[in-house]
Amino acid sequence: LVCMDFIQALDACHAKSWAKWTGACNQVKVDLNMCLRKERIERTTKNREGAKERRQKTEQAWKEIREDE
Repeated sequence: LVCMDFIQALDACHAKSWAKWTGACNQVKVDLNMCLRKERIERTTKNREGAKERRQKTEQAWKEIREDE
């Protein structure tokens, strides 16, 4: 997991019981959220590109079927 360092840092911060209640972990959490957001955006972009390729293949197959008729 790409964000494992951020997850571990947040866990370590939360292990200090006072830190999570005083806001000392807020920046660590923001960093983790930004990392997870970046991963999600990359994943959705990749999925969108794959779907576009599959759609083009399907349209090409239908075009060939129509031409054969």
